[in-house]
Amino acid sequence: MPKLNDYDQFNGLHWETGTIHNFYAYRGVKAPHTGEPYSEALLMGVSGGAVMGYFVFAYEGYAPMARILTRNTFDPWDTLLSRLGVAQHVQHTGSAKKGLSNLLNTLEEGVPAIAWADMFSLPYNALPLDEGMWGMMPLLVYGHENDKVWIADRARVPLTVSPEALAKARARVKKDKFRIITLDPPNEEKLATAVTQGIWSCISLFTEKPPKGSKNNFGLAAYQHWATMLVNPKAKRSWAKEFPPGDKLYAGLTSAFSDIETFGHEGGADRGKYADFLDEASLILNKPALKSVAQQFRNSKEAWHKLGKALLPDEAPLLQETRQLMLKGYQLFLEKGNDGLAERIAVNGRLNAIKAQITENFPLNEAGTQTFLENIRDHVLTIHDIEKEAIADLKATMA
Repeated sequence: MPKLNDYDQFNGLHWETGTIHNFYAYRGVKAPHTGEPYSEALLMGVSGGAVMGYFVFAYEGYAPMARILTRNTFDPWDTLLSRLGVAQHVQHTGSAKKGLSNLLNTLEEGVPAIAWADMFSLPYNALPLDEGMWGMMPLLVYGHENDKVWIADRARVPLTVSPEALAKARARVKKDKFRIITLDPPNEEKLATAVTQGIWSCISLFTEKPPKGSKNNFGLAAYQHWATMLVNPKAKRSWAKEFPPGDKLYAGLTSAFSDIETFGHEGGADRGKYADFLDEASLILNKPALKSVAQQFRNSKEAWHKLGKALLPDEAPLLQETRQLMLKGYQLFLEKGNDGLAERIAVNGRLNAIKAQITENFPLNEAGTQTFLENIRDHVLTIHDIEKEAIADLKATMA
């Protein structure tokens, strides 16, 4: 069975943009303004770029979550490929046999296959398998033999699973079942327009009503909303009600921290990558002023790092240890992949022990918790102020 033995592209960090970057890098497709592979930063910016989204989810039987969206989530895959004029070649079947045949035939042609698979079903993710939780994400398959499949999926190293595990993960959700895609190169003549559209999408998501959901959940308004929820106990979905001290507050803090620092990017809410995009955009659009806006987003990246540390601060030893363990687990995945799985499982075990300990004895009293949340609020508003100015300058530059 086939394997692309010369495959060596593992720089992509996010499911959509990272997978597309890896695909084009292996295929030797170069961006006209750099002569290098299309960067993940460029792909992120074209897809809609940086965003702020704040949501609280509380499903029966599960710990509540505070989810922080850091990049455009409104169809980023199709959006960026459409803007770049990329033709997608889709093979989709409900048959496991046909799905495997399509994948093998693609590899036989010397092309890695972009496939969708449930992240909870892939052992290298070290996530608990739960019938109520799934997440079909794109990844790149570059080898499939009788006892092993080779995958590029966010880590800096090759990942492997058994053929049976991949088949199960690919079959998890009907609409993505056994789907694979290959891509034509971007249309270079559309690059400047695609970059322009991506920037205006970013501005819109920060300042205008979003395509879906409440305006309070997106953009600059979301910072204000989150800040209020942190410190106003009477508000309908306040943290006092949704995340009272104990296991629920711990769940809110860790879920928010994960999105900010360890969710398919280099931390800092992906602001560094968006800054890199603006640097490239300044060349593509011949707008040097975009470099100044890029620096503002780098300042925002540092402010997001400080917010992450405020969520799990040094002053509370169990929360500090949680932060360190979460970062360690992510780095183990990035740097070791499968080889770090045993260490990551041990990290998860310690995190579960901390959660149990905090459930019985949260490390802050009522007054301390209020001060703690007020400090988080201050960090949120600091980011709001930095990005309000950055978006205003971005809009003025593009106008």
